[in-house]
Amino acid sequence: MLTTNEIRVGSAFMFEGSPFIVQKMLGQKSGRQGMTTKLRVKNIVTGGTQDLGLDAGEKFDEVDLEQKNVKLSYIDGTTFHFMDQESYDDVPLEKDDLGDNWGYISPDDEYDISITYYEGKPVGVNLPVNVTRTITYCEPGVKGDTSGKSLKPATLDTGLEVKVPLFCNTDDKIVVDTRDGSFVERAKDK
Repeated sequence: MLTTNEIRVGSAFMFEGSPFIVQKMLGQKSGRQGMTTKLRVKNIVTGGTQDLGLDAGEKFDEVDLEQKNVKLSYIDGTTFHFMDQESYDDVPLEKDDLGDNWGYISPDDEYDISITYYEGKPVGVNLPVNVTRTITYCEPGVKGDTSGKSLKPATLDTGLEVKVPLFCNTDDKIVVDTRDGSFVERAKDK
């Protein structure tokens, strides 16, 4: 059994008789009735996406998924082509199947990626929690603001837009949390 508090991006569960996989965490809201977690989920069977609001403490049956290690070979339009690391087969996935994960990967990356399969069909990818990306555009940094409390939009090298502190500049390497797209820190030079 999986509770609402244990659900993360990439989690798969049964809801109203259908298997769903979480594509994005939309936030949490507490009120008089308790905590509600908002999710963007994809129906694994039909491929349709929808937003769900789940109450804290709800329990769901987990869906059995298979994982295979892959490497992103290339991107052809909206199709991402992965290579299975064991069989060397090409596994194409559409940008929509990746949810927000498309913005955290590029063919040059060295970190481990795995594809999730449901009944032999690829349905999504799992990424490391933190990835390093380069900012390709953002407004100039503000000198002296190192608090990190105020945020501004920044475009990453993959085309994804995230919020970063005011002190970040174009060409900075930053670490991003793939679960919610939040800024973690500036990348340390290696």
